[in-house]
Amino acid sequence: MSTRKIRLEIRCFPSNMPAMTTRRIIYGGRVQGVGFRWTAKELARGYDVLGTVRNLSDGTVEMIVAGERGEVAEFLRDLREDSAVANHIKSAVEEEIAALPELRGFTIVA
Repeated sequence: MSTRKIRLEIRCFPSNMPAMTTRRIIYGGRVQGVGFRWTAKELARGYDVLGTVRNLSDGTVEMIVAGERGEVAEFLRDLREDSAVANHIKSAVEEEIAALPELRGFTIVA
């Protein structure tokens, strides 16, 4: 009877590690033709977030944003309340989605 050694590695993450999230938001209102995507991209530079923003054929804008939960929340609040396009947003439908590991930076999708 032979014996084998098995190496067991347990990784513990600190309890203060920030929770990550990926959100998909569909913005409605007059959100196309007003610089919405550019504003979102420029605003994202001030936050530790990744994502994409694109116009949809029905006149809405889709944004995917990922990062630490608090950072994402602050970014979305600033876009919705304090940005140059805030007054154009009439609706926002937001959902949490699975992480998208392919996200790099924050980009405008044509």
